[in-house]
Amino acid sequence: MLVLAVAAATLLYTGYARNPAGRTSSDAMQLAATASGALAGAATDDDRLLGVAYHQIERDYYKPVDAQALVDGERAGLLAYLKTRRVVGVTLPPVATSGDDEAALDRTLSDAQARYAKQLGNGGANALAQAALRGLLGAPGDPYTEYLSPREIQTMNEALDGGNFGGIGVYIYQLKDGRVIVAPIDDMPAAHAGIKSGDIVVAVDGAPVTGLSLDRVQTMIRGTAGTTVRLHVYPYDLPAKRKTIAIVRKTIEVPTVKAKMEGGVDYVRLSDFGQTSTDEVRKALLWGKARGAKGYILDLRDNGGGFVDAAVGISSFFIPQGTIVSTIDRAGDRTDTQALGDPIGGLQPLVVLVNKYTASASEITSGALQDYRLATILGTKTFGKGVVQTIYPMPDQQGALKITTFRYVTPLGRDIQHKGITPDVTVAQSPDPRLIDTPADKQLAAAKSLLLKNNAR
Repeated sequence: MLVLAVAAATLLYTGYARNPAGRTSSDAMQLAATASGALAGAATDDDRLLGVAYHQIERDYYKPVDAQALVDGERAGLLAYLKTRRVVGVTLPPVATSGDDEAALDRTLSDAQARYAKQLGNGGANALAQAALRGLLGAPGDPYTEYLSPREIQTMNEALDGGNFGGIGVYIYQLKDGRVIVAPIDDMPAAHAGIKSGDIVVAVDGAPVTGLSLDRVQTMIRGTAGTTVRLHVYPYDLPAKRKTIAIVRKTIEVPTVKAKMEGGVDYVRLSDFGQTSTDEVRKALLWGKARGAKGYILDLRDNGGGFVDAAVGISSFFIPQGTIVSTIDRAGDRTDTQALGDPIGGLQPLVVLVNKYTASASEITSGALQDYRLATILGTKTFGKGVVQTIYPMPDQQGALKITTFRYVTPLGRDIQHKGITPDVTVAQSPDPRLIDTPADKQLAAAKSLLLKNNAR
């Protein structure tokens, strides 16, 4: 997500202007260039970026968006930003589109910059432009449609690449109330410093993080290897035990798969659907099969998603042929994505573990396996994120737009947006990540028991 992981801000990407493999989506690049070209000339860079965002969302957002709502959203974003900067006596009259939407956008931003940029000090005009852009993108009320700064893009790419970066070695999740929760990776700096699974992060280096997007929290935690970051944390549901832990960053190599053989069961836990996840899952499944696994568990709990391609690739290990997922755009046009035709075979019986934070790409995989009756889905109802985002670059490397461009349905046509996937076997358990893969993990125990019963038949 990553730290993509969990949360209402969970991500599912269908395309990239620049994706982790370095590929380019020519359509996205062409559209961004065309939009910016149309606004070139007398327009300032700020006006041009707003125009690009306006045209992109007007054309590609998965539902029609009212132009006035976008202009009003821009104004709301500016007012909210000025409030956070404690600017007093703010006056920013609403602007009607009157059929000239771009001019209305430009007037709103220009008015704010003329009135308040100097009060904000150096970089004030640019900060207001960013606030206007975020407000415009927030107008549809879609938490997945947003502006990504260059740093946020870098952080996202690092997470989905499975590559190396300066950090502390934690998976980051977010609860629906906005709290940020972490789980340390074994033998990494956070674990050595005393961070525990389920710790709630209140602040990073003194700056509060509750309610911030996961991308921003990651950016705050990451940094140059050898530097120190201070996390203000408390154990899950024990706020009175808040403490500050100093952690020295190091270069982190993030695996997305944790696998082991236990009692003849190949247990594969997948943290996100990143660039390397398909290969990692393949190796874990083949490793278990070569050792005579009598059953398989794919643990997608707390997995908030990632790339559609990864979901299709991993699903194809189990599903030999047929549709894995169908995407539907704003015009109602439907595209069916088929299995890749490279199944591993013999991966039965299979149990997929899910919980309330299983989302997005995880729901594509679990939904497809459930529809084809190739797995028993066990746990609690999933998150219910049935929309897909595409990332478009802004001109001159000035960040990117992440816009919801499609909704998706499972092979049987189920729309899971805000509904989630209901397990075949419901086993209630606290979403506390400290329980996962421990003797107290009732869901994992139930999965193992189910596999043993299947083998006994």
